[in-house]
Order: sequence, then structure tokens, then C-alpha cells
Amino acid sequence: MVKSYIYDYPRPQFTRQSWENLNGAWDFAFDDQNEGIKQQWNNRFPFGKKIMAPFSYETIKSGIDYESFHPVVWYHRSIAPSADSGAHTLLHFAGCDCLTMLWVNGKYDGSHTGGYTRFHFDIAGFLTPGENHITVRAEDSNDLMQPRGKQRWKSESFGCWYVQTTGIWKTVWLERVPQTYLESVKITPKVAEHSIDLAWKINKEPAAAHLNLHVEISFEGIPVNRAVFPVLGRRGQTRLDVSSVEVSEWLIEKWMPEHPSLYDIRFELEGNGEETDVVDSYFGMRDIRIDQGYILLNNEPIYQRLILDQGYWKDSGLTPPNEAAILEDIDKTLAMGFNGARKHQKIEDERYAFWCDVKGLLLWCEMPSAYTFGDDMARNFTAQWIEAVEQHYNHPSIITWTPFNESWGIPGVKTDRAQQHFTEAIYHLTKSLDGMRPVIVNDGWEHTISDILTLHDYEEFAEDFLKRYRDNCEGITKNQIYHNKYRSAFAEGYVYRGQPIIISEYGGAAFAGGEKGSWGYGNAVETVQQLLARIEAITAAIREVPRICGYCYTQITDVQQEINGLMDSERQCKADISAIREINVEPVRD
Repeated sequence: MVKSYIYDYPRPQFTRQSWENLNGAWDFAFDDQNEGIKQQWNNRFPFGKKIMAPFSYETIKSGIDYESFHPVVWYHRSIAPSADSGAHTLLHFAGCDCLTMLWVNGKYDGSHTGGYTRFHFDIAGFLTPGENHITVRAEDSNDLMQPRGKQRWKSESFGCWYVQTTGIWKTVWLERVPQTYLESVKITPKVAEHSIDLAWKINKEPAAAHLNLHVEISFEGIPVNRAVFPVLGRRGQTRLDVSSVEVSEWLIEKWMPEHPSLYDIRFELEGNGEETDVVDSYFGMRDIRIDQGYILLNNEPIYQRLILDQGYWKDSGLTPPNEAAILEDIDKTLAMGFNGARKHQKIEDERYAFWCDVKGLLLWCEMPSAYTFGDDMARNFTAQWIEAVEQHYNHPSIITWTPFNESWGIPGVKTDRAQQHFTEAIYHLTKSLDGMRPVIVNDGWEHTISDILTLHDYEEFAEDFLKRYRDNCEGITKNQIYHNKYRSAFAEGYVYRGQPIIISEYGGAAFAGGEKGSWGYGNAVETVQQLLARIEAITAAIREVPRICGYCYTQITDVQQEINGLMDSERQCKADISAIREINVEPVRD
């Protein structure tokens, strides 16, 4: 395990030792009439309810468990940090849905829009000695131009949309940093050159006196490289060699699912006579690219055996109940023979990505969808997608970006040029931020410009699947209608250019152990034997098609009314894990 790891720390890719977890009991109030600002709840909080953060009020673990939609909620709690005016105190929110406003000791400090990404406020200038008061207002909506993922916008859950998540739903924490500190470091592995590129950013322009960034790299305790760079502005960049005969006869250890090797890296920002900022991180040396219809990981074709994972828990909704729950899902995913997860319609807790890095689970990162296209949707989506890509860039386990799914938010993309232009813009924007990873545009449905051709097909019968893909794959790539009498692989005006093909949703058999109700895809199965037989037959059919280089089974767990999980909502496996593993690890047919 990387030495920078701090159990329960919410941002494992960028750790400091001085921090305080603010999860736990907060004062809480609904504001259905939107009167809180007018009545100055930031100064006179209407005490009464308590909530257990970071669980949203809709969940059992919050202590409130009230599923009706409330557009505005407020939080309050006291803190007692040191009020050293020479340093900064950062108040971090790992996730709060959707518009967040903050007051400290009654004074307004700022706001953030977006329900899934991390943000922070510097509250040092508002603190006083002794007890201090934090007040948070969170505003949500049923607006279909708001990126919302699987959160319903109706009063009742329906189809595959579930109870909404309002307000704080990820960890809140305080962090003490010096006067000049590191805001971020972007780490790009250069496997062929045995090096990494570093791009750093500090919080302000450096003073005239010397300011230096010390970088120290090691691998499992073996020193690899150490360097010092002068910090001449807010931003800087360099390349560092990571080759070492002491680490490997091949000079570097590569990150692979079967050998997820990680390097430790420490950054120390010092100078100007100020306190030193020390940040620990890690990175993996791996290369992901596409060549001649194959996805290559470190120059080797990789067949992706993915599980669709929506990251819901029965009593806590989108919020993992604890870190052990995150580990349980990853360990069971690997035990079932999957080598990756497609995190569906959710920017997951960053500790999940950390453990994927450590354990070698491939990860697709997907943007939660809006559902109506327009100027506000484009503006909201773009800003929040940039945050998601930047915040997760350094994780070696993430090998694919998926900004759009099934035309959600871009319902007319098949023919509408404005929506097509938008998807192209997001594709190229993502590539400008990350030139390494493949980008999938409109996963499963009509693609515009996309590095991988992904298809969603819940065909129940293996023989019909083979007729469609083995016998007519050429027709699909030539954009013939191939499924449900109306679906084609590409939007009008776009053609197949030799991309790798992945069946990125399939299966989804409904099985509740004999119970009635709820739903899945196709006819429900009634026994474990029927469930395994269907999974085995359709998975074998996918593997039989030479041009398909991976799949993603729907899904890991039941989610509320959707009962097509390999586990139920309490993480109990519906079939023997070894039997599922045997289906997944069968050799792929040439």
C-alpha cells in the first residue's frame, strides 16, 4: 500500500497530515418556503432537527429518512480550530448537491454549483478564537438541465431512476495549510520515456524571496529520484526520470491489473521563511491507447470484463456507509472475475478510485447526466465535467472517460447538429485536459466522435445475439439499424472508423430469489440455476465475436426497485461467487 494513505481521508491522491473530519451530527432544517436567507438563518439557525452527515436526509443513516423532495435544506455546526491569521483553514466538501452556500460566524464566504465534485472554501479570515459557527445552505431542483444522474425528478421512483440525493452526501473536512501552499499537482506517466510529467499550481504568486518545490519519489521504500525546482510563478511544470535498476530490471514497475504497482511521491513547498507545505501522493506507470481496433494497456491488448456499478447502498443511498463498504464492493467485484467497473451515472467517493488503484481494478469514470438539452445544460455540464476530469486525472485505474450515456441530455443527437456539435466539443475538451485516455461519446447509443464504439444490448438469447453481432457485425459498423427496430451505432453524418467494440451494457436478468415485483431486463429468472445459465450463455456469445474486445454486465447489486444485481441491496450474492468467476475467466475465443 502507498505510504501516503490515511484511513478515511477523503482525498487519498493529495494528503496532508493536519486535517479534521467534520462528519457526524449537524443541526438541520428544511426551508420549503425559501425563507432562510431573508430570516438570516446564517445568524439565527432554527434549531430542532439533527442529521448525521454526510448522509442525505432521504436516507435511513441520516437519522431523518424522509424521501419527499425538499428544494432547500440548511446545516449548522460549531468548530473550534486554531485562528492563526498567518495560515489558511480550508473547509472541504467532497460532494454537496447541488448549489452550496457557506456562512462562517454569520458572514457569507462563497458558493459552489455541482452535486458530484469536490470543492473548498478558505475560512481563515472569518475565524475567531474559541467556538466558531458554520452554516450551509444547499439548494436542489428537479430541473432536467441539471446534471443529476439516476436521481429522480418526479415524486415517485420510476424505471431505473431512484430517490433523489439532496445536500451534503460526501465527507466534509477541515485542513490547515500554510500561507503559501500547493493547490494541485497533475501527474502524467510517460512509460516509454521512463518518466513522469509534473504540472503544479500554488495558491498565489510567490513573493520575491526564494520558494522551492522539493520532489521525492520512491517505490516500496526504495529511493528513485529527488529534485528541487524553483517556484517562479503560480504554475510550473517539469519532467522527472523514474528509472531505477534497484526497482526493476526493466527500470520501471508498470501498473497492471494483475500487478498494480504504485510509486510514492512527496511534495514539499518551502522558502520565503514560511512554514513548509507537505503533500503526499502516488502514481502508477501505465499507458492506455488504441491501435487497430484494440485497446492496449502498456502495449498489450486487454479484454475488459466490467461490471456496471451504480454505487447505491440500501440505508445510505449514494453515500458509502464507510470505507469497509467500498472495499467489500471492490473485493467482491474482483472475486467474481471482473477486471473493471463502469461507475454508472455517478462520480464516486475518491476512496473508491484509490482502492481500485491499489487493488488493480480498471475503472470507467462517467458523468451523471442531465436530461434536456439547452444553453443552461451545456453550461452546467461543461463546468462540472471539467472539475470531474481534473480531480480524477491522477488515478491510474481510470482508463476511460464517459461524458454521455444513452442520449440523456442530448436526446436529439441522432440528427440535431447543435447537440452533435456539443458532444464533439466535450470530446475535444476532454482530450485537451487528458491526452492519454479514450473518451466515449454517448455510451451505448448513437455515437458522434468517439474513441470506442460501445453498444447496449439486453438480448436475452445467445443465438439471437450471435446472429446480430457475429453474422451482421459489418452491417452494424456500416450504421444499419441493428436493435429494437430503431437503434444504430452512429448519429447521422458519422461513420465507423475502426474503433474497438465493447458491449458496455448487457444481461440485467431480474432475480429476487423467488420474490415477485420490481424489474430487470428480459424475462425474470426464478432460480439460481436459471440465472447462471443465462449469464453464461450470453457472456459466451459475446466472447465468441472476434471484433468485440470487452463487456460490461448489468449490474453488481440491486438498486431500490431494480432487482437485476448479482448481489441484493445488502450485498448478499445471489449465486456462488466462484460460479460467476468461472464464467468471466474463460479464455476469450479467437
